[in-house]
Amino acid sequence: MKDITIKDILTCTGGKLITGNENIVCKTFSKDTRTIKEGDIYIGIKGENFDGNVFWKKALDKGAKGVIVQGIEFDKQDIDTYPDKVIIQVKDTLQALYKLASYKREIYKVPVIAITGSVGKTSTKDLVASVVAQKYKICKTVGNNNNNIGMPFTILNAPEDIEAFVLEMGMNHFGEIHLLSEIAKPNICVITNIGTSHIGNLGSRENILKAKLEILDGAQNPYMVINHDNDLLHKWYEENKDKITIKTYGINEKSDIQAKDIQLYEEGSEYKIHLNNKEETIKVPVGGEHFVLNSLCAIAVGEILDIENEDIKRGIETFSLTKNRMEVIELKNDIKLINDAYNSSVESVKASLSYMSQMKANRRIAVLGDILETGEFAEKLHKEIGKIVCENKVDVLICSGENAKYIVESAKENGFDEKNIYYFDNKEDIVELLKKCIQPEDVILLKASNGMRFFDIAEKIKIKFQ
Repeated sequence: MKDITIKDILTCTGGKLITGNENIVCKTFSKDTRTIKEGDIYIGIKGENFDGNVFWKKALDKGAKGVIVQGIEFDKQDIDTYPDKVIIQVKDTLQALYKLASYKREIYKVPVIAITGSVGKTSTKDLVASVVAQKYKICKTVGNNNNNIGMPFTILNAPEDIEAFVLEMGMNHFGEIHLLSEIAKPNICVITNIGTSHIGNLGSRENILKAKLEILDGAQNPYMVINHDNDLLHKWYEENKDKITIKTYGINEKSDIQAKDIQLYEEGSEYKIHLNNKEETIKVPVGGEHFVLNSLCAIAVGEILDIENEDIKRGIETFSLTKNRMEVIELKNDIKLINDAYNSSVESVKASLSYMSQMKANRRIAVLGDILETGEFAEKLHKEIGKIVCENKVDVLICSGENAKYIVESAKENGFDEKNIYYFDNKEDIVELLKKCIQPEDVILLKASNGMRFFDIAEKIKIKFQ
């Protein structure tokens, strides 16, 4: 692969070289002086609460070989202090980041799989990545780096010898996935589902579909992979199946990749599938029907990439989940803590409660918080969750959050025993109640949007009951 040099950076960003050698090779990039490594190129990003550009000296002092910044006035002393470093001034570092990531993406002649959806993006990405890694050396999205900053840095920091990208794309508003798609130029585009996440920003599920379909905007001769069981995606398929190559997966709707004879267990699932003219048994190491769907998506991608059946099966059986997503933690006295506190929506709460209801337990305790970015739909959606709680085998309901009050209200209206309902204004009170009331063989589910920080509860309960 062609090396990226300072000269390349100047050419593609239109930047001005303040000092340094144009022939220096740049292999890794960073935006955080706290984690910067020797030899990185630091890009100063101006955010809502801080301006990363002002830390350019700190980046160089900590080992960066160069910096890309905006809005900094350099004097002769600045330049003389760093004679062996590179300083590049650009009009807009964010735009420079996008141009650099696009430039590096074009250098790679490898498959790019892009994944989006209302829920299940990260767990699906983990499964897809595990399957693709059986054949290719991959670079995948790590953690929650699925936005307009995280994804470009993922591409920029990809090793030279990678053979495939598996990229997660998140969004809150129109235009965000369009930008990511234009940078990544995916060959395989995946939409896991269309639910209600961010409906407060976008106004309707139909608009959410429209925003997710921006994944095609930068795509190159793409395969589209969709969950055929999702009502809006199913409708979109029927309207577009003659216009674009689409591979479907599902459980209920007839699909290209369809699970049969599903057996759900506490710690996983098993099902039959017809794959490459052969019937196979697939074993998924995480419980819940939604993980069956996620694994079907991974199989669909694997088939597109001509990955052998045994390798696809191995990829699914050995995948590991990103932290805080359906993380089942075994504690003392056979207590189980389901830490699913990274994000939340009506659809994902339903899936998590359904999974918990299938587990053997003394009691099932649901600790639920607000779904954020629901806007005018907040009351309706949270009341829907209260109804879902009553439809599953929940023994104790604990809630916190401004809109979680509607969960409590709806649960009471739908017949949940009021003496087993608790509402608190803060997480600390939840922790104290759990410490006092958790009994042997209880199962506790933590579910809320990331901004509620319910993963803090998980850490404190782990300490108490490990």
